[in-house]
Amino acid sequence: MSSIRRRPRRRVALAATAMAAALALTATACNGDEESGEGATPSEDASAGDDQLQDLIDNLPFDFDMEAWLDGGWENWDRDTWMREIGEYVNPIIEGLWDPDRMEDAEDPDPSIDEDQIEEDPNPPEVDSPEGDRGITDPEPAPVEAEPVATPYTENGAPIGKVFFDSPEGPMVCSGTVVKDPARPGQSNLVATAGHCVHAGAGGGWYRNLSFVPAYNNNGMTAEELAAAAPEEVAPYGVYWAEYVSTTQYWIDNGTDSGGSGAHGDFAVFSVQPEDGSGASLEETVGAALDVSFDAPAVSDLGAVTLYGFPAAPPYDGAAMYMCVDYPGRLSMDATMPVMYWAGCTMTGGSSGGPWLRTNEAGEPELISVNSIGPLESTWLAGPRLDVEAQGVYDHVSSTMTG
Repeated sequence: MSSIRRRPRRRVALAATAMAAALALTATACNGDEESGEGATPSEDASAGDDQLQDLIDNLPFDFDMEAWLDGGWENWDRDTWMREIGEYVNPIIEGLWDPDRMEDAEDPDPSIDEDQIEEDPNPPEVDSPEGDRGITDPEPAPVEAEPVATPYTENGAPIGKVFFDSPEGPMVCSGTVVKDPARPGQSNLVATAGHCVHAGAGGGWYRNLSFVPAYNNNGMTAEELAAAAPEEVAPYGVYWAEYVSTTQYWIDNGTDSGGSGAHGDFAVFSVQPEDGSGASLEETVGAALDVSFDAPAVSDLGAVTLYGFPAAPPYDGAAMYMCVDYPGRLSMDATMPVMYWAGCTMTGGSSGGPWLRTNEAGEPELISVNSIGPLESTWLAGPRLDVEAQGVYDHVSSTMTG
């Protein structure tokens, strides 16, 4: 089993920097009043960043009114103004929007598929290379009962948390993980999750008010206890808002809200900033970030893999973090794409986007996939094998935010 241990916490003072050419426009507001960013230092860089952000608004294919958005315009899901393409993501911070009550009300996106769509090969060939695995589906994995992760999560799962967002159906919840940023060693602000937790896929667009809460419900309180809990117990590290997000073009072109289409590319990465304006990076704050492997070995050499998430659909209630340990098999619904992994696990919706971790040759945990789809009976979960396109998403967010 891959375990996650929190490093000793350290604080580093970071200089204020302007966000360059971004997919997300960020601004803080209370009671609908726009602020420039408390504690920011005026500079030529900041001025250039403001100009680039204004260019983003000016180049959207529709009118964007920041003040109206902060007053509740984000609830308008007119398809003509549903930002879809790269370069059309706007996510202004609305302070206090994700309070404990609204987090509790968030529903899980349904990742279920009809198992009749899957054609198992009773005698699948043994192939030693990921490239040769394409089009192969191993027999369905046996169910593995999910087990609760030990508390406090700040010590046993600090980089894992909940992803919150607004969809046309209302507030939604997924899971996500703090991952390392190659451009900012030790100071990552990157979160990995599933593509269907940030974008609706074919015919849809980017979801709104995308935020991340690491180590949600740190002490594993019940849903009833959470209702009366203090905000710092619900969100021990606070709320982090996405300022830049990307997913695979395969998901954007093929993804659907059910049925598994697009699942082979169901991966996303976003960069965050703290709602409270604090200066430390997400990695420094939680004390950990995970490596991402885009060159994992063939399934036969993966070894045991641990799946994590916050399942929210019955029989779970989304309050606690769970995990499953299994040896993955191969699942293919598109022979032109790398196989997906599938493993026994009873976690349900809400665990979407949670990490698949294996122990690498150096003895360290690394992320090789994220929870994507499962059957109606919730006996297994599947996630995409991360390859060139997934790495392109990761590198794109890292380099853009650094630039």
